[in-house]
Formats: sequence, structure tokens, C-alpha cells
Amino acid sequence: MTLPTLTPDLMILAGIALLGGLAIGAVIAVLTRAKPPEPHRAAEEELAKINARMDAMGNWLQTAHGALQQTVQNSQGQFQHAVNQRLDAVTARLGETLSTSTKNTTDHLQQLHARLAVIDSAQKNITELSTTVSTLQKVFDNKQRRGAFGQGRMETIIADALPMGAYEFQYTLSNRSRPDCCIKMPDNRPLVIDAKFPLEAISEMERATTEEQQTDAARKLRVHLGKHIGDIADKYLIPGETQDLALMFVPSESVYTELHDHFDDIIQKAYRARVMIVSPSLLMLAVQVIQQIQKDAKMREAADKIHAEVGHLMDDLGRLRERVNKLGKHFNDANEDVRQVLISADKIEKRGERIQNVEFGEVENVPLLATPQGRIEAAE
Repeated sequence: MTLPTLTPDLMILAGIALLGGLAIGAVIAVLTRAKPPEPHRAAEEELAKINARMDAMGNWLQTAHGALQQTVQNSQGQFQHAVNQRLDAVTARLGETLSTSTKNTTDHLQQLHARLAVIDSAQKNITELSTTVSTLQKVFDNKQRRGAFGQGRMETIIADALPMGAYEFQYTLSNRSRPDCCIKMPDNRPLVIDAKFPLEAISEMERATTEEQQTDAARKLRVHLGKHIGDIADKYLIPGETQDLALMFVPSESVYTELHDHFDDIIQKAYRARVMIVSPSLLMLAVQVIQQIQKDAKMREAADKIHAEVGHLMDDLGRLRERVNKLGKHFNDANEDVRQVLISADKIEKRGERIQNVEFGEVENVPLLATPQGRIEAAE
């Protein structure tokens, strides 16, 4: 807290009070130390003057003391008012600051809570993904499971795109070999699909850390793929029984891309052996093409039936035209009958008006005519 500054009036009053006090003290000291004066009139007068001055000075000092006390009280009141105002302002600012800080803290805590919820959800997703990855790792660690995984994806794609009866899983050929899938074609020669891709060689190559290990894994992959392509060509390409082309299904787009990027010799070998390596997306495209081929074949088989049905349709159209013509003729006859009826109604109305007006004249001889329908009508 800052003390109020002393004004010049307060300083002057304080100085006068101090001098008055010193003068009173000096006079008292002189009176106490001086010997009793000789009795004469001048000394008494002088003493009377001094007493009068002392009384005047005392009154002045008393007045000055009252003014000083009043000034000090006013200053204290102003000082207290200023201090109260400052305290109120500080309290208000402190309250606003605390409110703002509380609101900001609450907002930050809410945002933090929301982010923690997102983090918890992400943590759950990561945990589920880790479980899924672990499951896939277990699947790929076993050769039979890897084969089942590839066959499962292939069967899903085939079953979603083709109708029942257009394909068969584990179909037995004449040489007793059983490919994973055979799609029936219009020429009665099935298209063979094999899903037993050697993924263990790819997995070994991905786990390789040194250049020597990668080279060895790539060599093993070439050996496995070459043998698998040869087995497909020997077992599933039977002249006159199957199509001249077989499909080798790769259950991963990344593996298919890896083969095309780094194993072009394997792709060329498969092409020469009439074995096409397909990824899931390419298998879906091939199945759609096969579906269109089957639809076209059915259309060609039904061409004679369609031609006969078109002939029947033309006959029905001719009969419809004849019946429409007859119906039009009936409409014309009906229109003529309606016209004759209206003529007769007009004549009857005229005769009724004559009778109502009592206008009996000579009865007109109205000739009668026979209509085409055999009815008798009055002529105009």
C-alpha cells in the first residue's frame, strides 16, 4: 500500500507546531531559572505582554492543532477510500482471472478427456489389429493353412461373381487330379484355377536381412514357382478336356506386384507354359469376362427360340391389326346409328312442340328407311 504524499500546508503547520513547542519550552526554562525580578512596573508590564503573547500563541497552536487533526483525519479517510478502491479493483481482477483460469482449465481438461478417449479407442484398435496380425502370422506359418487361406479367397471371389452350377470346387479330371476350381465354359471344357501358391518362399524372402539371405530366398522362390508352374501345366492342361490356359491364383496384391517387379523370368516361364498368374483383382476381372462369355453363349443357344418367338409375336400383331380394323368399323356403324337417332329425336321434339302449341296441320308423310342393322328409321 502507498502512503499519501504530504502537502505543503501540512508541512508548514507541522513546522509552526514544532517552533511553538520550542518557544514554550524556552520561556518555561527562563522563568524557572531566573531569579525573582525586582518589583517594578516595567517588568510586570513586560511579563503581562509575554503572557498575552503566550496565550495568543497557545490559542493559535490549539487552532493549528485542530486544523492539523482535521487534515490528518481527511487524509486518513481519503487514504482508506483509495486503499478500498484499490483492494476492490484487485479483488475484481483476481476474481475475473480465477474465473477465466477455471474456464480455460475446464476446457483443457475436457479436450484432454476427449483425446484420451480417442487414444483409448486407437489403443483398442491397435490391440485388435495385433490380434489379427498374430492370427495371420499363425496362418502363414503353416503351409496347409496358407493353402486354405488362398483357396478361401479364391472361392469367395468365384462364388460372389458366378451363379451356382457355373463352377465346381475340387473337380476331378480324367487323370484323377483335382484342381481347386473349374469354371464351366460354353465349349464344355472347364477353365482350371489353382490356389496353392508357395507363400513360404515369399515369407522367407521378406524375413531376409542380409543380401546373401535375400539372394538365397530369391533363388528358392524361383525354384518353387518354376516347379509349381510345371505341375499346373502337367496336371491341369489336358488337350480336348480343359481349356488351353490355366490360372494360378496369388492371394495378395503385394506378392503379385513383387513377382512382376523382380521376377520377370518367372512371369515369362508361366506365359510359355500357358499358366497365367492372377491377383485377386485380376481374378475378379477374369470372372466377369467369363460371365459375359457364358451369357453370350446362352444367347446364341437361344437364337432359334428367339426367332420362333419373334414369328409368333408378328402373327399376334397381325391378328391384333385385323381386330382393331373390325373394331374401327363397329365404331363407324355406331356413329351412324347415333346420328340417325339424333335426327329422329329432333323430329319427335318438333312434333311435340306443334302438339303443345295446338298447331294441327296436315300430317307430313315421313318416309321410313331401313338401317344397315335392320332397324326402321324416318328419313330426313
